[in-house]
Amino acid sequence: MRFRHDNESVFTWAAPPLKFGTGAIAEVGLEVAATGAASCLVITDHGVRATGIADEVRDHVLAAGAKVEVFDGVAVEPTDESINDAVSFAREQEWDCFIAVGGGSAIDTAKAVNLLTTHPGELLDYVTPPIGAGRAPTGPLKPFIAIPTTAGTGSESTTICVVDFLGMHLKAGMSHARLRPSLAIVDPLTTVTMPPQVTAASGMDVLSHALESYTSVRFDAKPAPEEPMRRPAFCGSNPISDVWCEMALGLVGRFLRRAVMNGRDQEARYQMMLASTYAGTGFGNAGTHLPHANAYPIAGAAEGYQAEGYPAMPMVPHGQAVSATAAAVFRWTYPGDPGRHLKAAELLSGQTFTATDGADALPHVLSELMADIGMPNGLRTFGYDEQDLDMLVDGTMKQTRQLAVVPRPVTPGALRHIFRDSL
Repeated sequence: MRFRHDNESVFTWAAPPLKFGTGAIAEVGLEVAATGAASCLVITDHGVRATGIADEVRDHVLAAGAKVEVFDGVAVEPTDESINDAVSFAREQEWDCFIAVGGGSAIDTAKAVNLLTTHPGELLDYVTPPIGAGRAPTGPLKPFIAIPTTAGTGSESTTICVVDFLGMHLKAGMSHARLRPSLAIVDPLTTVTMPPQVTAASGMDVLSHALESYTSVRFDAKPAPEEPMRRPAFCGSNPISDVWCEMALGLVGRFLRRAVMNGRDQEARYQMMLASTYAGTGFGNAGTHLPHANAYPIAGAAEGYQAEGYPAMPMVPHGQAVSATAAAVFRWTYPGDPGRHLKAAELLSGQTFTATDGADALPHVLSELMADIGMPNGLRTFGYDEQDLDMLVDGTMKQTRQLAVVPRPVTPGALRHIFRDSL
């Protein structure tokens, strides 16, 4: 008999099969043929399609003998409305497989399309409580190939789909092992056309994935699950994820500035794509924590902010949202594991830090990097002020998946302090 006070003693770790390398995208048709699929829906957005990458994928699949169509209506930072539009399009006929071409928006949209064309119900049925019902898919999904075109979200490696629910002014996610792509094809050349500020925001998302996973609560310092077969997707920091997170932090520290300053620096693009892959496999198992939890209300409630390099629409890009409170968060989480925070600062900067540098070491490194790559400085940039603190705190407290792996107990008072320090 297991008592409720027992700690967890097992961690889980998984990642999809991966093809990585310059020119890897040319093999997508062969991979579709290997699944036996006779029809395939390519899911992308207008911006990515304009680069020609999505149509190149289509042509490779056609050459391999499968019927293929392209849906390019994905919204940047997908909403419940945009995902439902994609689902409606996909439900008009039967598809044997799906391919996502783009950043996290396209990949997350394709995850939802795959789920909702193979299982009954609507988005909120599968979203994590308390926002949604937390239903799990009961059977397999269709073969799904993810081709990321940003060194950022890591969604090609994860079980997670994030949605902006417009009526709630809040972002929320769903997560299940069956949502993970069955193959990721990662080609660094697909990122060369990213504008500087998109590169910067995407790179900060890579950094945040690695840093949050690395500093999340240890898997064996969490309560044991009541049902071993229903362990949460975010198991906490663990020996395998730690290796990938450390690798990612080192690469981001060395190559993100170069990728932002010169998008045609192919070594920087290659190494940032590696960093994204490493961080994606890390956080897809260990889990992100407070910067991501904070990011959901920050992005979900913003009005009027126009991000440089992105489509003309009011939104806070995900990488900007997660980095907006990062310095304040990691100053606050420092007591949870001082040594790990100092090690992360060293990996990012190449410098040596000791306990004398304390809680300010990592926030200092983060602030320097963000200044160098032109990231927005503070929540006021997005239009927030003191009067918005309660709303931001309330939205964060609903993000139970992330809060479960924060290395300190989270209270509304602590969140209010973090958001105020981030204004």
